[in-house]
Amino acid sequence: MDIEIRREREDDYRKVEELTREAFWDIHFPGCDEHYLVHVLRSHPDFIPELDYVALVDGKIVGNIMYAKAFVENENGERLEVISFGPVSVLPSYQHKGVGTSLIQHSLRQAMNMGHKVVVIYGHPYNYCKYGFVGAKSLNISDENGRFPYSMLAIEIQKGFLNDHKWKFIPSRVYELDAAESEKFDKTFPKKEKGFKPSQEEFRIACHAYVE
Repeated sequence: MDIEIRREREDDYRKVEELTREAFWDIHFPGCDEHYLVHVLRSHPDFIPELDYVALVDGKIVGNIMYAKAFVENENGERLEVISFGPVSVLPSYQHKGVGTSLIQHSLRQAMNMGHKVVVIYGHPYNYCKYGFVGAKSLNISDENGRFPYSMLAIEIQKGFLNDHKWKFIPSRVYELDAAESEKFDKTFPKKEKGFKPSQEEFRIACHAYVE
């Protein structure tokens, strides 16, 4: 399957929001809010448009990845800018066919070419360690409360950039979504029934797990 990767364009916006909704519906909780995140991220000051990519197969948009600016702060109060991606969206019928891999690998190469040094994300280790991500604790990165979430992962694009300091990850506030506004936005799409999937319990467990 030939996969084309290009920058997202304005006339792609609704298609990307639709595919993101399909990709995440009922995965983390009944319904989803990732399509609303995509919508608000584009106009947020932390958005990095140069790292906003879509994947196409036979001219059809089937995947998307977006990045935002974030920070890590060390024990001396020094802050360094890092970047974070999410959501990574692939239409269900095109999942496990290399679309997500193509988006991640292409965007990481571009991030390196742009001079970015570190990427910190939240996700299942199984999905991202194959790209070189490690548990954030391995790079001495904790969350803002000094804990090490199981799902917080990082990669040094420039090896040794973080040196021997202890860091706290400060994500973009764009990820703090307004639930009421998200629900309102979802009503602009065709109605979908919300339901339960086992992945929701897995997500809940992962969100409350920490590395000692």
